[in-house]
Amino acid sequence: MSFSQLMEDLNITFRDGNLLKQAFTHSSYVNEHREENNSDNERLEFLGDAVLELGVSQYLFRNHTELAEGQMTKLRASIVCEASLVNFARALDFGNYILLGKGEEQTGGRNRPALLADVFESFLGALYLDQGYDAAIDFLEKYVFPKVSTGAFSHAMDYKSQLQELVQQYKNQQITYSIINEKGPSHDKEFIAQVSINDDIAASGTGRTKKEAEQRAAKNALDAFNERNTK
Repeated sequence: MSFSQLMEDLNITFRDGNLLKQAFTHSSYVNEHREENNSDNERLEFLGDAVLELGVSQYLFRNHTELAEGQMTKLRASIVCEASLVNFARALDFGNYILLGKGEEQTGGRNRPALLADVFESFLGALYLDQGYDAAIDFLEKYVFPKVSTGAFSHAMDYKSQLQELVQQYKNQQITYSIINEKGPSHDKEFIAQVSINDDIAASGTGRTKKEAEQRAAKNALDAFNERNTK
């Protein structure tokens, strides 16, 4: 597949096309095509890793004021871990653009998690060099941060415990959770949970599991509390 198609899909135009190519060039390809004088993506990966960590840190600091330092650290680690980067790369079809040597191709390198995670970081590093930090953040705001805000990483945060700690500051406050609805076939269920404080409904949330729905309900209750107290 051509890199022009990738740029069209992402609505990003690289000023330096060689940087984009380098971001997707594996060392095995360089070794087998020495006459082309290519560079692999390892140095770009190093840079992209730093850009990603700073971008995610900035996002969490600005958008999750309810989180303490340790909680932000835990959530950031979940967002930038290999498994998450692989999911981001696959969602963008990055695997289709990787330049591999024949041996790496034959052994399934195009779908190897570590390789896909590296490509995601190297792309971000290339974008940073080509267009600056703001462009890199725009990319993250489009393809990464929305997954945080919709709860894709809620497993990394125990919002129920945070809500419990908050409520414990007030006497005679009791939290209860209930599943008020479930939709969809058995293999693709969606649950709706409701959290109440002293029988007063505080918030609701949806999730693919009952636990996830309860966590999102707790997060929504925390958000509502923070919003009331910042007005």
